[in-house]
Amino acid sequence: MRIITPMDIVMDEARDWLLPLLAFTSPSYPIGAFAFSHGLEWAIEAGEVRSRTDLEAYVGATLEHGGGWCDLVFLASSWRAARAGDLEALNEIADLCAAWRGSAEMALESSHQGAAFVRATLAAWPSAALAALAQRRDGAIAHPVALGAAAKEAPLDAALIAYAQAFAANLVSAGVRLVPLGQTDGLRALAALAPTILRAAKAAETTALDELSTSALRIDMASMRHETQYTRLFRS
Repeated sequence: MRIITPMDIVMDEARDWLLPLLAFTSPSYPIGAFAFSHGLEWAIEAGEVRSRTDLEAYVGATLEHGGGWCDLVFLASSWRAARAGDLEALNEIADLCAAWRGSAEMALESSHQGAAFVRATLAAWPSAALAALAQRRDGAIAHPVALGAAAKEAPLDAALIAYAQAFAANLVSAGVRLVPLGQTDGLRALAALAPTILRAAKAAETTALDELSTSALRIDMASMRHETQYTRLFRS
């Protein structure tokens, strides 16, 4: 007779959401995240980000005060709406999220990844909530809203942490290529950002949309200036 252990119970509960969530936030998920730097390319070109410490500060500010922070709050709101089966609320959140962008390139960054996420996810992990929203919006959904709808079976804290980690890892990867930094320094930067990632995810879990605000003007300006940067590797 097989003995059921606590770990067996945990794995049974997790199997339906853990693997999809890991896939959704993997750097190999085909959403084109590698093509975007969230203004970081201009900040490096301008000499404002020159070291691992500078990179950590830039990514941390984005997660706690800028676009990354907004994404986490929108993800939490869309997760709740999808969980409740409220398509009207989900659509309104998608409208607000699409408008809540500091520059044209940041809007492109989110909409491009969101549309790619919708196509990939509906092909491999069909979701009624995401499918209904995509049909209503012709596939035009900001990335955090799309992920929040698709990951509604996962615990909210896990979805937020996974998204924040993926967001930070993508910008660190861009910094490794642009500064440039070594791979080890990139890993050190990501490890140093762990407390910020957890703190931002925790705060987003309890922040309502009508309490949302940002204070990362310098990052928004970096994104705007990137639009006319002469030599560019990234789309934002």
